[in-house]
Amino acid sequence: MGAVESTEIEREPLLVPSQPAINTQPGFSRVYGRRWVVLTMFSLLGFMQGLVWNTWGPIQISAKHVFEFSSTDIAVLVMWGPVGYLPWLLFMWLMDKKGLRASLLLSAFFMLLGAVLRSVPLKDLHYRRWMIHGGQLLNGLAGPTIMSAGPLLSTTWFAPDQRATATAIASLIGYLGSACAFLIGPLAVPAPNGTMGSTIYWNQNHIGDRIQFVLYAEVGMIAALFLAVQLYFPSRPPIPPSVAAASQRLSYRSSICRLLSNMRFLMIALAYSVPTGVAAGWAGVLDMILTPAKVSQVDAGWIGFWSIVGGCVFGVAMARFADYIRGMLKLILVLMFAGASLAATWFTLTCLTRITHLPSTQATLYTSCILVGIFINSSVPIFLELFIETVYPVPEGITCGVVTFLSNLFTGLLLFCLTFYFTELSWLNWCLTGSCIFSLLLLLLFRESYDRLYLDVFVSV
Repeated sequence: MGAVESTEIEREPLLVPSQPAINTQPGFSRVYGRRWVVLTMFSLLGFMQGLVWNTWGPIQISAKHVFEFSSTDIAVLVMWGPVGYLPWLLFMWLMDKKGLRASLLLSAFFMLLGAVLRSVPLKDLHYRRWMIHGGQLLNGLAGPTIMSAGPLLSTTWFAPDQRATATAIASLIGYLGSACAFLIGPLAVPAPNGTMGSTIYWNQNHIGDRIQFVLYAEVGMIAALFLAVQLYFPSRPPIPPSVAAASQRLSYRSSICRLLSNMRFLMIALAYSVPTGVAAGWAGVLDMILTPAKVSQVDAGWIGFWSIVGGCVFGVAMARFADYIRGMLKLILVLMFAGASLAATWFTLTCLTRITHLPSTQATLYTSCILVGIFINSSVPIFLELFIETVYPVPEGITCGVVTFLSNLFTGLLLFCLTFYFTELSWLNWCLTGSCIFSLLLLLLFRESYDRLYLDVFVSV
């Protein structure tokens, strides 16, 4: 655990044909206990990136009161996350050529700089708003590495029977961070007097002080993680954990060309990116969606929190199941999106209670919204593993970079439309329902394959 980065010896070919291939696997594969330290550090950075991204949506009423934000400002603050994904090709190149350590250090630096900019206590609200927007954009620039490098980390450090679990942890902790924003924001920052659920008078200075406290706390946590990554985060272990981890991969240019010409990949990429992109934008403004249903800022925060936490817990459980029962990724996804389609339809019709006359109670809103989060969010690691199996030997970082870019593209398009149509938000619920049904249809038509699994199971025997 004292190594800082890979050495020249570690960069030598990992599989040496000095003995028959049938015997190479036991001698040239090893799983290190330090893999859990690496996974924890990466996951904590993902947690903080998600927490910072979702800072303003759960406290949008208080933020409007203190900083004079409009509804458009709140939507744009959420939109900086997908906008920061635009230079994703640069981050994918850096990850492919320089390794995970270099790209993660750059991402952590952007997160730290963005958090510092947001917390500068300027008195002029015009410049303060610009600093907050700039900080959110810098945090968004960390997204390409944080959101797409989970499968690369799991392949590089974990054995085949733990890969899906490690991918689930690395990719879902960021969602847990955004979920905690639903909890931390409304509990730490009081709503202004006159908003629903508030019976105590809170003046503007007190609300501003509480928001400032949250921003300072986030700076401290990100600074500690940035220092930890600098001190210890190797790009890869000295000896790979599996045959697939040590095998030769396609070049950067060949990988991009192969992905864009693979119709099966494009089909499953759309099945992933459309519902997850729409769901991310929808969750980012959940408080605004639930306000017409007479749901307070605190209650909306709890609904968002449990919907994402449920998805994280269920996602890790399903990934662990996929590690035990291999070759069942498509079936798992079909079942997930059948449930997501039903839950999204239920939530949409419940919000239109004046037309559908369905009972709109706190229990029904909680249940339907939480089920949507569970089914969609838990599908993320299963999708990522299926992508890798479908296009192997394309490098994991490049593959996941493409699909997470597409997901962020759809999030950005949704939030861009929201800046024009924010007075009546039922169309967001219909977009969510339609995206789930669209994904389910694509999954039913998709023909799965498991090239990487075949290599690990049969070549290593």
